[in-house]
Amino acid sequence: MKRRDFIYLVGASAGSVYAAMTALDLLKQPATARSKFEIFGNSKGKKIVILGAGIAGMAAAYELGKVGYDCTILEARERAGGRCWTVRQGTVETEISGERQVANFNAGLYFNPGPARIPQHHITLDYCQELGVPIEVFTNVNEAAYYYNEGVGPLSNRPVRIREAKTDMRGYMTELLAKAIDQDALDLPLTTEDIEKMLEFLRREGNLSPDLFYKGSSRRGYRILPGAGLQPGEPYKPFDLKALIQSGFGNYFFFEYSINQQMLMFQPVGGMDRIAKAFENRVGNLITYQAEVKEIRKTPRGVRVMYTDKTGKRQQMTGDFCICTIPLSVLKNIPADFSPDMKAAINSVVYLSTGKIGLQFKRRFWEEDDGIMGGISRTNQNITQIFYPSYGYLSSQGILVGYYNFGEAAVEMGNLSAAERQARALTEGGKIHPQYPQEFETGFSVAWHKIKYNLGGWATYTGDLRQQFYPRLNQPDGPIYLAGEHLSYYTGWMAGALESTRTTVAALHQRVQNG
Repeated sequence: MKRRDFIYLVGASAGSVYAAMTALDLLKQPATARSKFEIFGNSKGKKIVILGAGIAGMAAAYELGKVGYDCTILEARERAGGRCWTVRQGTVETEISGERQVANFNAGLYFNPGPARIPQHHITLDYCQELGVPIEVFTNVNEAAYYYNEGVGPLSNRPVRIREAKTDMRGYMTELLAKAIDQDALDLPLTTEDIEKMLEFLRREGNLSPDLFYKGSSRRGYRILPGAGLQPGEPYKPFDLKALIQSGFGNYFFFEYSINQQMLMFQPVGGMDRIAKAFENRVGNLITYQAEVKEIRKTPRGVRVMYTDKTGKRQQMTGDFCICTIPLSVLKNIPADFSPDMKAAINSVVYLSTGKIGLQFKRRFWEEDDGIMGGISRTNQNITQIFYPSYGYLSSQGILVGYYNFGEAAVEMGNLSAAERQARALTEGGKIHPQYPQEFETGFSVAWHKIKYNLGGWATYTGDLRQQFYPRLNQPDGPIYLAGEHLSYYTGWMAGALESTRTTVAALHQRVQNG
């Protein structure tokens, strides 16, 4: 067993790769810090028509405006922000099916149907700092939340604390690894010192007994909590390894290993739309709302964009350049003078279906009854996951994200009526939290594939699409540039939109400087 092989085994068995590499003194490279963005030079009087007042469009106007570009933003909606959106009391949304919802949440409560969290290495935080948006911790991982899978086996069809499942699985796996290393039958090219380090690491990682058996751990929680006097506490007994394997819970362990899901994570204080509002405060005077783009044309001097205004009257806007941040799922249906290869690239990109529902309850039973303060519960039902709010702790009421699903589950759920989605969310979520029926008050759901100016959640790429079409999308088509999360490797994240915007702004500005 080589060191590389050992580290792989630790990762595959739900252990900590970072900790294993540290134990072998193999990890010394510090994390890369985020970088600031600036452009210098003269705008030379150029006019930029920006399509879409989402995060990408507003950031483009904001950055270009610093060096004097004349920017105008055309936005089809009555609001800015795009998917960076927060649903509050009185929010209205009409889907392409014609179904209209009005949010009846209590004042002060909110629900983020789009972006929900910000990893600490994303440049989104740079803009929060620059624009004065206060942030707070988003609890992305909480070991007190639940796994719930329907199926067969002793752990199916019942809520199981995440810490219980993870602690037991890690314990059993590290027991197996420790015994493998401790046996002379394996010809291990590790030194005696290496073996001692590894065994000590595994004992600590899995909380193994001195004889290298996993016999349970207080990490998984207590049946009776420790207290004062003569109360040492009584830990729960571990689940059986076979039952854990049958449960399928191991499929959820890897979620938090992704660099974009690791704690700490953050959210704006008061709702995700605080970021959109902060951009709007800087560039709102440049935005024409309810301006639905109908055509994008090239001219000898630049671009001409045809659109309808809020009265339905046809208007036009001309400029030297265009930065189009419209999702490709929508853009492909707008007549435009794109070159054939650009059209093919735009048409090739598929958008993921995704949906969410916010459910308001009379009281925060997940905190009061279940001791869950933020975090996410996961399930193999169509609701997929439940997000517990990371604000308003210990207050009287709250809003859960009753589902956040993707792909087929999101299509199936999203194609139901709003009332049917809500009923489904309550039925499936009620299997995890039986308090649902008694405590529920109101809900609001969003199916992004049915939202007119999105028609999907975010762009998805296969390896072939990245190789064949993605490079073309990142190049200008004459005077027309594209920008947005779909022009990044952070698809679906606000950071993707912002990174893409910086790339586009820099390229356009360099072109202007070069004359």
